Amino acid sequence: MRLDLRDIIHIPDASKAFHFQLDLSGQEFYGRKPIAHPVEVEGSVTNHAGALVLEGTARSVLELACDRCGKEFSREKAVVLDSLVAQELEDEENDDILLLDGAELDLDEAVSTAFILAMDTKNLCSDDCKGLCAKCGADLNLSPCGCRPDVDPRLAALAQLLDKDAE
Repeated sequence: MRLDLRDIIHIPDASKAFHFQLDLSGQEFYGRKPIAHPVEVEGSVTNHAGALVLEGTARSVLELACDRCGKEFSREKAVVLDSLVAQELEDEENDDILLLDGAELDLDEAVSTAFILAMDTKNLCSDDCKGLCAKCGADLNLSPCGCRPDVDPRLAALAQLLDKDAE
C-alpha cells in the first residue's frame, strides 16, 4: 500500500491514518513459512513540527514448530511501528528513517521489513519445554524416558562397582 502524504507534509499536527492487510505467507524462515495468516496493519503518519512520524502496529498469528520438541503451535506476533519519515536523507548511514517516493510512503516495504526483522530465531511451545530425549526421541514433556544417563568415561570403573553393589 502506498500512502499519499502530500496533504500533511507542510501542515503541522496534521495526521493521516491507515489500515490494511499485508500478505507475507511466502516468506520462508529456516525451511518453514510461519506467517500463514494476513498481517493486520494499522496506524498513522503525523506531522510533528515538520517531522513526519510513522506510528502503528502490525500483528498476525504465526504457525510455528517448537525448536525443542517439534510440536506445532500458534502464537500471536505484534510488532510496534515507530519510524521517522523524510523526503531525503542528510546522513546516508541512518537506516532508521523511511524515505518518501515523491510524496508517497511505501507502507508494504516498511511494514514487511519491520515484521521480518522482529521474527524470533528460536520458537518454543512453552518456556519450560523439556524437548526430546537425545537417545530414544521420547517427548520429555509427556513423561520421562527410560534411558540411562551417559556415564563419564573417566568414572566408568566406579559405575561398574555401583552396578555390582545393586545386584
